[in-house]
Amino acid sequence: MQNLTKQELTIEAKERFKLKGHKSLVIWFTGLSGSGKSTIANHLDKLFHSYGLHTYVLDGDNLRLGLNKDLSFTQEDRTENLRRVAEVAKLMSDAGIITIAAFITPLETDRKLLRDIIGEENLWDVFIDTSLEECIRRDIKGLYKKALAGAISNFTGISSPFEQPVNCLQHIETEKNSPEEAALKIYSAIKDRLIL
Repeated sequence: MQNLTKQELTIEAKERFKLKGHKSLVIWFTGLSGSGKSTIANHLDKLFHSYGLHTYVLDGDNLRLGLNKDLSFTQEDRTENLRRVAEVAKLMSDAGIITIAAFITPLETDRKLLRDIIGEENLWDVFIDTSLEECIRRDIKGLYKKALAGAISNFTGISSPFEQPVNCLQHIETEKNSPEEAALKIYSAIKDRLIL
């Protein structure tokens, strides 16, 4: 961009990792509303914390209530929501924090955007796979009921598309795994990547 120059930082990521005792990683959960992303993210956060690892959860609703409260649910604003969160996740990863992001991320073009911003080597993407029928049955927030009644437009899985991920590094089926089991599977898959 015009009139901008990237400021190089003196302390490199590897020095931050050494201080924290582990490498960083962005763990990104993709899945329908009600699939269990936030629940599993919280279980994984607790598991990491119990091992003394530095983590933080970026949750879709929480970011929409703060940083991204100016965005609507049009496709353009959804992409901008994810772009902003990916940039935040990258910064947190650069700071040496294991970042767990729980966002619907329904389109493959948006998932490619994440990979471009965060970097393939710093991203562990997980498809939290729950059938639409099960998400509707759970309907924890009452959103599917509203969407099916036409009270919410552009609702993923009902009036807006969800493209099944094909290239995620991990696939968790929540109808076959409890949130605790899912968190343990994710931790087991990535723990070696965090070792200095």
